[in-house]
Amino acid sequence: MDASKLSELKNFIQLCKSNPSVLNDPSLSFFRDYLQSLGAKIPSSSDSHDAGDSKSKSYVVEESDEEMADGGEKVNVEEEEEEDEIVESDIELEGETVEPDNDPPQKMGDRSVEVTDENRDASQSAKAKAMEAISEGKLEEAVEHLTEAILLNPTSAIMYGTRASVYIKMKKPNAAIRDANAALEINPDSAKGYKSRGIARSMLGQWEDAAKDLHMASKLDYDEEINNVLKKVEPNAHRIEEHRRKYDRLRKEREDRKIERERRRRRAQAQAEYEKAKKQEQSSSSRKPGGMPGGFPGGMPGGFPGGMPGGFPGGMPGGMPGGMPGGMPGGFPGGMPGGMPGNVDFSKILNDPELMAAFSDPEVMAALQDVMKNPANLAKHQANPKVAPIIAKMMGKFAGPK
Repeated sequence: MDASKLSELKNFIQLCKSNPSVLNDPSLSFFRDYLQSLGAKIPSSSDSHDAGDSKSKSYVVEESDEEMADGGEKVNVEEEEEEDEIVESDIELEGETVEPDNDPPQKMGDRSVEVTDENRDASQSAKAKAMEAISEGKLEEAVEHLTEAILLNPTSAIMYGTRASVYIKMKKPNAAIRDANAALEINPDSAKGYKSRGIARSMLGQWEDAAKDLHMASKLDYDEEINNVLKKVEPNAHRIEEHRRKYDRLRKEREDRKIERERRRRRAQAQAEYEKAKKQEQSSSSRKPGGMPGGFPGGMPGGFPGGMPGGFPGGMPGGMPGGMPGGMPGGFPGGMPGGMPGNVDFSKILNDPELMAAFSDPEVMAALQDVMKNPANLAKHQANPKVAPIIAKMMGKFAGPK
């Protein structure tokens, strides 16, 4: 077989490999029938684009029924399952707590009243009776005497702090906290107020708040009782703090994963839309009737009259009679009417790697189709460095003898 014909056949097969939809051209039905008789499988025009869509994605977008009606292929959705809510484990804490007391609030003095010296003396006398009752274990009686002392002198932080300590002995932490708060409102540096409130909070299991109060009390007026309570409170406070940090971190990681999933979903959606548009563009160019395989529709009717804009004089002579030299009968359907000069060697196209590569480039093919529909459109493509050289080269191939 002639070497030039072998080269043409080789280039044609290469074209079929790069764009299998060429084989669906009606003019190649004889070749397609022959391949099928040998058991070959001829891909449809849409199959040639499926290979690039087989990449695995974490997310793909499902097309609507309307898009399916337009010929789009339905893409399966692979959604990652939403994570379950984080359930916090229990914290192993040590130390005894008490049931909160729900008694009505104790009587509080009116701090806006003016306290006379006589009232102060009477208040101190009531306090002395309360201390005696405490020493005898008569806590209810002590509370009564301290309440009297507070009503006589409601501006004394010591009185509230002392009654708070009695409520602690009675295991009434909420009442103790109310008195401790009153003492701290009167004197923000009341060590007795912080100590009483810290111990009361530890009785309720409010370990972190208790630790803060007891540390403040220790700074203002250290005593051994505060230190002993802190030894029981601090381990629990540390466990709670570590537990909170752990689950704050887990929740943040979960939120970060959620944000990442959404980012991937959006990226996959954008990619799917791009692939869909690309597929539609390639399918439309490959399904155009007539023209060269790969998408020259209808040929160039009558050539470019009066010269091609941008400098191709004399127009393009039309038609490709007789098919490809050496055995592609029937020509390219839709051809370039008007008659191609007989001495044009069509193998120049098939042997040109640059032109063969350009035929599989959707951008170049779209530009060529645009020019073939209307030769005047060439002007708008002359600035495109990818398209202009291809058109110029083709004009040179088809120009005929000079």
